[in-house]
Amino acid sequence: MKRLTHHLLAAAAAGALTVPASAAFAQDDVLNIYSARHYQTDEALYEDFTKETGIQINRIEGKDDALIERLRSEGASSPADVLITVDAGRLWRAEEAGLFQSIESDVLDERIPENLQHPENKWFGFSTRARVIYVNPELVQDPPQTYEDLADPKYDGLVCIRSSSNIYNLSLMASMIEHHGEEAAQKWAEGVVSNFARDPQGGDTDQIRAVASGECGISVGNTYYFVRLLKSDDPADREVAEKVELVWPNQDGRGVHVNVSGAGVVANAPHKAAAVKFLEYLASDSAQGYFANGNNEYPVVDGVLENPELEALGDPKIDPVNVSVYGENQPLAQMVYDRAGWK
Repeated sequence: MKRLTHHLLAAAAAGALTVPASAAFAQDDVLNIYSARHYQTDEALYEDFTKETGIQINRIEGKDDALIERLRSEGASSPADVLITVDAGRLWRAEEAGLFQSIESDVLDERIPENLQHPENKWFGFSTRARVIYVNPELVQDPPQTYEDLADPKYDGLVCIRSSSNIYNLSLMASMIEHHGEEAAQKWAEGVVSNFARDPQGGDTDQIRAVASGECGISVGNTYYFVRLLKSDDPADREVAEKVELVWPNQDGRGVHVNVSGAGVVANAPHKAAAVKFLEYLASDSAQGYFANGNNEYPVVDGVLENPELEALGDPKIDPVNVSVYGENQPLAQMVYDRAGWK
């Protein structure tokens, strides 16, 4: 089956590309996926699913918001069966747009932890990434042990972090609002801003590099970026990882904040049975192993982690809050950041 890639997405969004009805709807042994995951290692997931089921996959890849907008514009005529995104906040955006349907699956209910799935089974998280604190031990001898500590004045001029509009930081703020309320969350944000070593810029890997170089002493980032550096073939990347220390935040309290890469069945999926089968496959031991070993993400199913670098990081306590609140609190999170002057 023809694979539609992100190279074609722009043309498709402009109306220059359509998926023929004969390709999208005629076959029962086909599945149409819109995916915001852009990892080469995911190829093994799709190939394994087809090998196990005989169901061929057509795929469009693109950025989350572009795919959500495409689905909105396609409406009931969309050929899409499954939407995959890389953050609970974006899953919420799709949910709010009415793009998902509730499904029933004993397999998913049994294997996916309750806090990592939508309360009405509209989407499910299949891998997690923890948002941890990175420290340069030469600059910071008394590292922060909680997210709340990042606002402590003793870290003045030491914190570098991504922009407030970054979806990972929006979800982190959403969790702060959930745990502490709006007023306390804004006070925290103001404290972090006052501790900035520089204006927010770059991605998670850039923050880790800045800590390693001494440009700042403290940052926040997802675990899989750190493990990528540890496992890199480039000695310079490994040196960056070796120069920083990882702190699991809030281990004496609620636990570390985690986010999900997840998926749901599209509201008007023409191949619903195949779509549900694919989501159930993503919860299988083999697929969970691909998430862990292919992209250094944590599997959501217990007992299947076999990634030495991830295992070496420890077994942290995880915040049990349902990740759906990251989306529900997202609009307020951005307003809190804006009021705090977090660019």
